[in-house]
Amino acid sequence: MTDYKLDNRTRKWIKEERGKGSGRDYHPWLTVRDLPSQGRSHRVMGHLTQRTHHLLSDMELAAFLLLEWNPAVTDIREQFPLRLEDTLVLAEEANIRHPEIGGCTQVMSTDFVIDISAPSGPGPQRMAIQVKASSDLKDPRTVEKLELERRYWQRKEVSWYLVTEKQIPKTVVNNLELLYSARVQGESPEVLFNSLPTYLASLNANPNSRLPEVGMLIDQSYSLEPGTALARLRALMALRALTFDISIPWNQLVAGDIQVVEDITLLRASYAANQ
Repeated sequence: MTDYKLDNRTRKWIKEERGKGSGRDYHPWLTVRDLPSQGRSHRVMGHLTQRTHHLLSDMELAAFLLLEWNPAVTDIREQFPLRLEDTLVLAEEANIRHPEIGGCTQVMSTDFVIDISAPSGPGPQRMAIQVKASSDLKDPRTVEKLELERRYWQRKEVSWYLVTEKQIPKTVVNNLELLYSARVQGESPEVLFNSLPTYLASLNANPNSRLPEVGMLIDQSYSLEPGTALARLRALMALRALTFDISIPWNQLVAGDIQVVEDITLLRASYAANQ
């Protein structure tokens, strides 16, 4: 195997066991503090994992929101390191120069490694996802490194996908950003579930009204601070107690587009179990 030299930072991160663990205990290989400030990195609390995720671009944030919204996804590990000994072998086989800086070999990473388990699917699966702007694919060196990454996951028998902005639905992501904020700032799930009949009744009584109008009617009926009811409607949607076609722009939704989840008892139980 090719000899290699590691810099002090890489040795420190290996000692810190970055890239190890799962769920709440996972430690990403790269964090937003490790890179020069570019103004487009994000630290977000994961509702699924209950830990802070380190996302290095707006596109990574968009991909993260899509993954977290997918009910089949059971774990999300971002900035996942590839085993150095394996990528060195693959680079030699493919006659591709392995990434290095200043003579020190660099550990490669994949943007997301996720676990999936769908009730009707084939059982638990793992998937690797790299997020790149399509313009980056014009760079031959970038394509070489992606090829190494693809071969790595192929050898691990893990499905690998390259995602560009062309595969990210903007309207869906805009809606998910709004729902994510509602979930962070919202009241407890139990309080929100208890309020559901009131909101459902108002939605059913005003099927052609936009959501801000319905929220205003509820605020006035129950002497709530302006905006309270609309915030709770968003929070109930973020909890999936109220559902809608996520591809419809939020500002075009009317009350008749909103449905209540089929099995509210099961949903309440799932949130209660995670408290």
